[in-house]
Amino acid sequence: LELTDTRTFETEYGVPSAALEFGRFGQQPVVFLARHGKGHTVPPHQVNYRANIQALKQVGVEKIIAVNAVGGINPQMGAESLVIPDQIIDYTWGREFTFADQGNVLHVDFSYPYSEPLRQSLLTAAAELGLEVHDGGVYGATQGPRLETAAEVDRLERDGCDIVGMTGMPEAPLAREAELEYACLSLVVNMAAGRS
Repeated sequence: LELTDTRTFETEYGVPSAALEFGRFGQQPVVFLARHGKGHTVPPHQVNYRANIQALKQVGVEKIIAVNAVGGINPQMGAESLVIPDQIIDYTWGREFTFADQGNVLHVDFSYPYSEPLRQSLLTAAAELGLEVHDGGVYGATQGPRLETAAEVDRLERDGCDIVGMTGMPEAPLAREAELEYACLSLVVNMAAGRS
């Protein structure tokens, strides 16, 4: 990864979590945005997701690969696993979750929350690199910043969640509203409460 420029932006939704970093990865131009801010200072419930997505769109980003550190619920997705989920359940509240709140009505189809072509690109890249990844899974997005109780993780499991994180929502539907391809690459950093 070769970084070539760093720029700050302001959007109609405010300032993104951090400056956008521009560069190249091989021959591919890329933009990196630290959703938790430089130095990991913004908690998940205070991330300005709308400004983040809007800033990426403003600079011409068309595809977002969201990297998430998550807890494992499904025992097959243990610590140090890589998961490319195909579904998500939202347990968050109070977050600015849509661009459709300023006099416009916007209904997007969210049946399949992640871009399947982008998911397939991640799976293909992992296969070419010889990396073992889990194809599919349900990401349970919780409010944070505290970790979940064991009983909450039991409920997530009953609901069908395989992994749990705090930043998958409302990032995914905002990207859909902005007509950006969006896929998630989750690293299971530990087993969820009551599972380890």
